[in-house]
Amino acid sequence: MALVLSLSGCGAVQRLVPRPAGAPTPTPSASPTSAAPTPSATKAALTAPQASQAVREWVGRYNATLKKRKWWRQNARLEALFVEGALHEGVLERNHETFGWKPGHKPINLTGAPTVYLPRPERQPSIGDWFIAQVTYADTKGHARPHVLAFFRSPGQSVKLAVATPVHWGQRMPEPLLDADGYVTDMDDAVARDVAEEYLNFWNGKKKEGASGYRLARNSYSRKAFRAVQKGLYVAFAGHGSVFGFRTADGGSFFLFAMVNDAKSVNQVLSEALLVPKGSRTIQELGANWFS
Repeated sequence: MALVLSLSGCGAVQRLVPRPAGAPTPTPSASPTSAAPTPSATKAALTAPQASQAVREWVGRYNATLKKRKWWRQNARLEALFVEGALHEGVLERNHETFGWKPGHKPINLTGAPTVYLPRPERQPSIGDWFIAQVTYADTKGHARPHVLAFFRSPGQSVKLAVATPVHWGQRMPEPLLDADGYVTDMDDAVARDVAEEYLNFWNGKKKEGASGYRLARNSYSRKAFRAVQKGLYVAFAGHGSVFGFRTADGGSFFLFAMVNDAKSVNQVLSEALLVPKGSRTIQELGANWFS
């Protein structure tokens, strides 16, 4: 029995992997999702129905904010909606205005109910709650498309978006490995770090793959994007945000995170939804999104 939120199951993500030293910080203080989770007995556990409702409420707040004139110029509005890589996306809208471009964010109209992947209550960090949601809405070209998003909620506050990406055409979210209570099994933190570091190595290093022992699949979005970006302006990624993920039912691993430039010169965010099959060191991209 899975409690993913069409209500066939309540699966969940697992530990957040701390960012490497020197990684950019989206907010003046340390990112709330960068801390390793510790059991908390002082806050009420977030339930799957509550998480699903929180997604809908966030979408409502997001759409209302997009109607505000130059919403990207007001830090309070950005910080009310976003953390981590998603917060950088809001900041990048200021660049769009400077260059006379149209805003990159569009209203979201959900199709169907969210599918929520929720950690066990005791695996949540003491500083808040987080979860992954799969939702369907129109992409930038107007096509209905599954998207995968990670959210964080500090005690007493509304949820905020940490990272989001559409799922590639022809791909789908993997089935999670559920425990006896219907929660998704912990991801392997060591694998998560290696996979995230491999993306930094690919984009920033002279050797484009293999430093961590992992490698990008030949048809990955990053390989195509790297060639395109190298023809124009490119600034190396300084680090990645928290890694969200879980073990899959067939023994593999799913990961979701965002890569960003140095906080003082952010001009791009790359969000990744990744799968490492059981026994493999090839990283398959299930989804990716470039925001610059």
